Amino acid sequence: MSEILLITVTGEDKPGLTAAITARLGDLDVDILDVGQAVIHSYLSLGILVSLPGDSRDVLKELLFQGHELGFSVRFSPVAADSYDKWVGLQGRSRFILTLLARRVKASHLAQVSRVVAEHGLNIDNISRLSGRVPLEAATDSANTGGNLSRASVEFSLRGEPDDPAAFRTAMMNICGELDIDVAVQEDSLFRRHRRLVAFDMDSTLIDTEVIDELAVRAGVGDAVSAVTTAAMNGEMEFAESLALRVALLAGLSESVLADVAASLPLMEGAERLFRILRQLGYKTAILSGGFTYFGAVLKARLGIDYVYANELEICDGKLTGRVVPPVVDANRKATLLAELAEREGISLEQCIAVGDGANDLAMLSLAGLGIAFHAKPLVKERVKQSDGQSIANLGLDSMLYLMGLRDRDLARARQA
Repeated sequence: MSEILLITVTGEDKPGLTAAITARLGDLDVDILDVGQAVIHSYLSLGILVSLPGDSRDVLKELLFQGHELGFSVRFSPVAADSYDKWVGLQGRSRFILTLLARRVKASHLAQVSRVVAEHGLNIDNISRLSGRVPLEAATDSANTGGNLSRASVEFSLRGEPDDPAAFRTAMMNICGELDIDVAVQEDSLFRRHRRLVAFDMDSTLIDTEVIDELAVRAGVGDAVSAVTTAAMNGEMEFAESLALRVALLAGLSESVLADVAASLPLMEGAERLFRILRQLGYKTAILSGGFTYFGAVLKARLGIDYVYANELEICDGKLTGRVVPPVVDANRKATLLAELAEREGISLEQCIAVGDGANDLAMLSLAGLGIAFHAKPLVKERVKQSDGQSIANLGLDSMLYLMGLRDRDLARARQA
């Protein structure tokens, strides 16, 4: 009669160790029911769930002797047949990927996230690091890192369904606020690993400013325009109405001012790295913005963006007329454009990612397979979470690569290819 046994091997990682252990099991034609291996700082942990035929005592003795000879520890844990059948029966249950983002991952982060996961009826199957190895002396500020802020990410594989999805999301949001971290929870689906198009808002998403506010300052109407911008981004005013009000205040501004502002657009942290990697991996990218085409064209050339859709400022005799050339790119127009781009590229909306910060981005964020509220207004963060979207508030744009399941080590190899 066969026996189900979990064999756990730990010790210093050495070439050929796994081969040596499985070779002896192979001699007996042992069935491998499950296997998992991890190496952390040259220390190996290997688990093999096997079905052993007949009397297994001789096999166990040989493995113990082999472990002593090679310098690793071996433990054996029998598994009851009914326990194994229950484990098999869990196949097909929902699975989720939880991604933790922080400048540095601390034990308190893992403790709080794991606590919430357990309290809401989910099991952690696996935890792995997505970010690269961090030297102990690495600083977390730009003063000592050449302007490159640190970033860290850990990925949890979860099994089951949260008993109260809304409460689970709320608990995770509270942790993020308390610990200055970001936590994203996505269904572990095929589409998560096969996104093909990424669409971005422009102002306060790709660039660390609101261009219309910069123009307003130069026109001497900075406070008036800034107040309307804030109201619009917080959802207190219809975007088209706010745009008309603000652009009207810019009437008479010289076209040369646009060139001055465009020459010094401050890119958001991580933007250049993100677009370099997206291009290398063959993703299509787009700007879908309530901002202006003049500046979108500058970013298209600078970052290698495929599509730009934004609002066109009407210019006559070298001066702004205070009007926008229709149609206006508002919230609904952004969502429509995203759907049209997906159709043009021959992909589903599930394969699209949308990134934005304001209320006029909500429609496209909810339409995309992955919607990311990036450094967003409180209203936007809350709405996106309610619709199973994600939020990044503490790291740069390139941290979204972790939400796509990409690891730093994989990206390093891609650059060398």
